[in-house]
Amino acid sequence: MKDETKIILAGRHPHEHEGAVNTPVYHASTILYPSLAAIRGNEPMRYTYARRGTPTSTALEEAMMDIEGADGCVLTPSGSSAVSTAILSVVKSGDHLLMVDSAYYPTRSFCDKFLTRMGVETEYYDPLIGGDIETLIRPNTSLIFMESPGSQTFDVQDVPAIVAAAQKASVKTAIDNTWASPHFFKPLAHGVDLSIQAATKYIIGHADALLGTVCANGNVYRDLRHTHGLLGLCAAPDDVFLALRGMRTLATRLKQHEQAALEIAAFLSEFDFVREILHPGFEGAAGHDLWKRDFTGAAGLFAIEVDPLDEESLAAMLDNMSLFGMGYSWGGYESLILPAEITRTATEHNQTRQIIRLNIGLEHVDDLKNDLYHGFVRAGCIKI
Repeated sequence: MKDETKIILAGRHPHEHEGAVNTPVYHASTILYPSLAAIRGNEPMRYTYARRGTPTSTALEEAMMDIEGADGCVLTPSGSSAVSTAILSVVKSGDHLLMVDSAYYPTRSFCDKFLTRMGVETEYYDPLIGGDIETLIRPNTSLIFMESPGSQTFDVQDVPAIVAAAQKASVKTAIDNTWASPHFFKPLAHGVDLSIQAATKYIIGHADALLGTVCANGNVYRDLRHTHGLLGLCAAPDDVFLALRGMRTLATRLKQHEQAALEIAAFLSEFDFVREILHPGFEGAAGHDLWKRDFTGAAGLFAIEVDPLDEESLAAMLDNMSLFGMGYSWGGYESLILPAEITRTATEHNQTRQIIRLNIGLEHVDDLKNDLYHGFVRAGCIKI
């Protein structure tokens, strides 16, 4: 069955809900037991307390497992909490964690400000290290964390090579796969143990809810589920419902996001003030060959490097955009624009580079081009 069909069918059981096409929202805390034997655990109960699951959460977990090819899935209140839950399900005090240097900033903060208090050492590595990561693995290395493409600069990692090195050393692997979604890249099929989604982005797709998912293979799912339970995590039922609803149009939306983003990347590449297109799906861009080998599509999020702008010129552009809003997050139907904020410790980064991140939404591409054109006119990049 093709992914486009799985996305429509996964996790749906209308016959269990009086024929309703969509799984209803179960607002619940207490689950009533039918007998003393049941509450003693002597009779099977599918649901025992709403934090541990309801038909609503089960529907999304099943759908994610089907699309990701996973043995299990947990839901968390946000993408950031999905990252921390995945990491905590593997590492312990005294361990060494290898974290990609291009990770999402809240992931870095969790490592630097929380894991250090637990006695876990985080070492950042070059996202382009590939199989040479084996030189960084220590006897106490428990996890290699990837994010591909990386935040802000969109570095593409050689996931199969990193996984091969990790497996050789019996080290677990995890990846933040939010950019590609499970539709365009399937980490577990490449041997990754834990696949993380900020479902806030493409899965929900409408900028109206927060949610995270972690899918796992059988080697780590038990520890993941145990950690998830000990942390007392659960996702709000209305947000889970919005994720289920958003998922049904995921393939259709991503196709439009991809097409529009690549068209805008090509449009921007024609301007002399654009120094580099940071989009792995764009032919000739850094990482394109790895992207072409491992991915089946490209997201609508990318960045461009432009000639340096002073703060006044940048404000003239960004403060007056008609269609591109300024705001964190991405993956929704609306287009967004932000100056990139980049932190690197294991690799060199020229802080004078002017990098602008674009989330290409579902507006007509000609209107988006027009908005960008006039923005660069206000910034003084285009003289008319």
